[in-house]
Amino acid sequence: MVELATVVDKDADRLVSEIWKLLEPVAASGGMEILEVEYRRESAGWVLRVFIDNEKGVAVDDCALFSRMAGDVLDVADVIPTAYNLEISSPGLNRPLRKWEHFKRHIGDIIEIRTIAPLQANRRNYKGILKDATQESVVIESDAMDFTVPLLLIERARLLYFETKKRGPQ
Repeated sequence: MVELATVVDKDADRLVSEIWKLLEPVAASGGMEILEVEYRRESAGWVLRVFIDNEKGVAVDDCALFSRMAGDVLDVADVIPTAYNLEISSPGLNRPLRKWEHFKRHIGDIIEIRTIAPLQANRRNYKGILKDATQESVVIESDAMDFTVPLLLIERARLLYFETKKRGPQ
């Protein structure tokens, strides 16, 4: 049973990667950036959720426009094997961090990271101040220690906006 779950996860990861590559130019043409792509089964069926952003923030009209463009591209490419609901959203204040450029913008902020497998100190969960970000890894200060986390091993990461704001400027 574990093997089947691994195959499904790999297929979903491959599909998300393919969708991301298809939609990135669509987002860029509208002055937007894709922050996250999720494809998962929920109670109402399969959902493809794309989080977009731009320098001014994302309005409902931006989501509607991107939804139409993305829907057209996905229909033509026909890469998703099942019926699905397409949802386009702004990332919100506790935005996901996926690419190293996302992390780079938030150095000095408080973030949360969950890794695919245990790393240093046999931990998977880290919460603390983002100290550095490169194309290979991020450094987070958590529990008065610095941890280097390879980007490839991050399952999910997000900004903790309100905790960062409470902390104030450094």
